[in-house]
Amino acid sequence: MAGLAAKFGSGAMTNSVAEIETAKALLVIGSNTTENHPIIALRMKEAVRKGAKLIVADPRKIPLTKFATLWLRHKPGTDSVLLNAMMNVILAEGLEDKNFINERTEGFAEFADSLKEFTPEMAEPITGVPAEDIRKAARIYAEAENAGIYYAMGITQHVMGTNNVHAVGNLAMLTGNLGKPGAGVNPLRGQNNVQGACDMGSLPNVYPGYQKVDSPEVQKKFEAAWGKPLSSKIGLPASLMTEAMIEGKLKGMYIFGENPALSDPNTHHAVKGFESLEFLVVQDIFNTETTDLADVVLPSASFAEKTGTFTCSERRIQKVRPAIASPGEAREDLAVISEIYQRLNGEAVTVPDPEAVFAEVASLWPGISGVSYERLEEESLQWPCPSADHPGTPYLFKEMFPREGGKAQFTVVPRVISSELPDTEYPYLLTTGRELFHYHTGTMTRRSTGLDAVAPTAFIEINPADALKLGIADGDQVNVSSRRGTIKLPTRVSEIVPPEVVFIPFHYKEASANKLTSDALDPICKIMEAKVCAVRIEK
Repeated sequence: MAGLAAKFGSGAMTNSVAEIETAKALLVIGSNTTENHPIIALRMKEAVRKGAKLIVADPRKIPLTKFATLWLRHKPGTDSVLLNAMMNVILAEGLEDKNFINERTEGFAEFADSLKEFTPEMAEPITGVPAEDIRKAARIYAEAENAGIYYAMGITQHVMGTNNVHAVGNLAMLTGNLGKPGAGVNPLRGQNNVQGACDMGSLPNVYPGYQKVDSPEVQKKFEAAWGKPLSSKIGLPASLMTEAMIEGKLKGMYIFGENPALSDPNTHHAVKGFESLEFLVVQDIFNTETTDLADVVLPSASFAEKTGTFTCSERRIQKVRPAIASPGEAREDLAVISEIYQRLNGEAVTVPDPEAVFAEVASLWPGISGVSYERLEEESLQWPCPSADHPGTPYLFKEMFPREGGKAQFTVVPRVISSELPDTEYPYLLTTGRELFHYHTGTMTRRSTGLDAVAPTAFIEINPADALKLGIADGDQVNVSSRRGTIKLPTRVSEIVPPEVVFIPFHYKEASANKLTSDALDPICKIMEAKVCAVRIEK
């Protein structure tokens, strides 16, 4: 979000899921789409069936590579070098969209100059991708009538994550693949309401609608609406809270719908933070590793028991209604949070109305001022939707970018090296991710007997060449250690991973991959480098 907002003025997915089928070229990077976003992957396969050319950039031989025109097997942590090298080719061969660059962007000269060193020959030994394949990828993407880029946490959970997003945006700008159907820069959100949570202000620096808390104008607007004095101080991102807890600067915490005691990189360090708190309350639908640490646990309602809205990756707002009654004492999150707020302020407790809350947000954020529960009863809508007769916006930036001057900003992206790479003591590079049958920390999916029967245990994927070197056979138990911890789990000997790279899914508490992963931070957005760390493997 930080990268795209700086470049375009908006951090959301620029285009729609339905448009994927109309693309002439697709670049998928840092996304195991068939397993993490299977419905979107179906659209990609349909686009290929209709003649689109698909480029997949991924260190692992993910299922989507079977449908690819070209698979770029780059080394983890070298995404921006690969993208910069593609753009070097585009400029060298005159494939850039000169009209788009001249009319709709700024900062091009400095950006273009920065690409001179990123030749395919320079990139080949760094990325592991043959120079000729880099050239092929550049031509496929640049010569297509419309080309879309799709990415996920495989490129963002790095110390250079924001730079990677800048590089993705640069590539779309360079070829004029913005502001038209079947194109754009499309981050695939990790959960079904991540976009909605961000839209509603669940970030440390903005109110709903990405209105900045440190803007005096915005502060006055929200103070007038809410009748309360508001701070202009930017809050802490989650990744900086752990250190603040350990240092005693952060004394209490309220967590809901999240299981950071299993999902945060460098888990031992994260748990130490939670244990340092004076008070921790956790609100969730099931007990988790995080509720185990809490002073108070509040039972909340699941998605199927709530009234409200979800906003998905493509900015589509959808109304949800209770399908079943909540069990026991479980209540909707909004009701619980509101009651605590009212009790703290000594007010009479009244149950909040989700429709009234939504209407209030719509009155304060012009981007959804045309959306109402009444309209959502009949249809879903994509923001921006500024008026009651507006149909919603399937793709962004048709005429201008919501930045000062209305133009997109090219960004110089230097080469940044991952904070921890393999050495003699820890000779293998670990990357992590999800698998098809489980979600995140397994809070829900591992309670499904059907899903857990299909995927009951953690595993480590290891290349046959490495297995032979270590004397390991398929199914053998191994200890995997990093500088932060050790876990024990069985092997899957497979060519899905390249030599010297291993993969572990992070769903399993009994072999938590995040005990191993690094919490090194991207200096811009403070995301943790969960996708690259050094490990050793012992039978």
